[in-house]
Amino acid sequence: MSDDPPGQDKSDNLARTFRAFRSPNYRLFFFGQGLSLIGTWMQTLAMGWLVYRLTHSPWLLGVIGFCGQIPIFLLGPIAGVLADRFPRRRILTLTQSLAMLQAFTLGALVLSGAIQVWHVVAMSLFLGTVNAFDMPTRQSFIVEIVPGKEDIGNAIAMNSTMFNSARLIGPMIAGLVIKLAGEGVCFAINGVSFLAMIIALRRMRLPPRPARMEHNDMMRGMREGLSYALRSPAILTVLVFVAAMSLVGMPYGVLMPVMARTVLGGGSDTLGWLLGSGGIGAMIGALFLAARRSSGDLGKTAATAAVIFGGGLIGLALSRYIPLSMAMMVLAGMGMTVQMASNNTTVQTIVEDSKRGRVMSLYVMAHIGVAPFGALLAGGLAQRIGAPNTLLIAGACSAAFAGLLALRLSLFRPRTLPADATNPPPPSLP
Repeated sequence: MSDDPPGQDKSDNLARTFRAFRSPNYRLFFFGQGLSLIGTWMQTLAMGWLVYRLTHSPWLLGVIGFCGQIPIFLLGPIAGVLADRFPRRRILTLTQSLAMLQAFTLGALVLSGAIQVWHVVAMSLFLGTVNAFDMPTRQSFIVEIVPGKEDIGNAIAMNSTMFNSARLIGPMIAGLVIKLAGEGVCFAINGVSFLAMIIALRRMRLPPRPARMEHNDMMRGMREGLSYALRSPAILTVLVFVAAMSLVGMPYGVLMPVMARTVLGGGSDTLGWLLGSGGIGAMIGALFLAARRSSGDLGKTAATAAVIFGGGLIGLALSRYIPLSMAMMVLAGMGMTVQMASNNTTVQTIVEDSKRGRVMSLYVMAHIGVAPFGALLAGGLAQRIGAPNTLLIAGACSAAFAGLLALRLSLFRPRTLPADATNPPPPSLP
């Protein structure tokens, strides 16, 4: 019989789940980014609803998704080099300020009644360019604000919890705000929300971080990062897996306005409930990962989660009943978050720190940069065969592709680098 006090196990589990919060800098990052992301999800819903209200075109929803993400694919390698060369906090402060400017500009155009579809396309391209530099920098910034490598996986899982809490709250608020005041107010609220992250960045106390790169040749820096990833079977396998899932499954979000309005016969509030349900599932998945004792078997976890994600999309495609559609969104959200956070943790725990920014830029390219091609494909298919049939195909492809790659990915069990491993060799699959 254990001599521990009755509540010891629960307190130990709680401490393990939230262990990344031992870092004051991470606490600032978590709450600042959390508030900002609520605004971001409000803008995401408002932008999709605005475009569909103006055009009634599923294909144009795909075009907007493409424009918002293609810069990440094109500029990712450059962004990774900059994240390894310059102070990451300075880069993030600049990107968050530019994103705030974009939100206020879009809000002003809508509230003044001057908004046109080409404005939304241009603003999406601008924000995509900003995100191309923001995302890999933010991913690689985690190691600067979480002191112990053993806590990196927990921090990534907590980031997913924060992201998906905002994904739950933001769309639900946005659906009501659009109904009461219109899309422009959502964009304005998003603009204000960026102040939380900017203030959090300024309040962090970080030790001086010298430039990691030993040369100033941009092309050489990009070649080094790409060569490192290609020589690591573990990292390369994860990148291929993430890119495949982003192409066939992740763009399902661009079709949600069609599902809410045309298939389920609802309004902006229905869209909010659907996206919010996906957020609930994603939050459940993130908390599941945060409570894990170790990062072992993440390959199997990612592959299983991809199958769950595909099943959720298939169920959503077949549903004509709002509560059932919400339940399927919970499954899809949970599967998507578990697979992406598992893959992120795998890469973060094995990559050499001096190349972290460049490798994470490749990860962001695979995760976000490939998605615009999927968005165009999803929008074009939905225009021809309808949104439900498109989701059915996407779900089936996600599940099938996960099964094929699981044979390779499940062989790999990520290891956490020892604290003194400053220049490890590229990791390999056994």
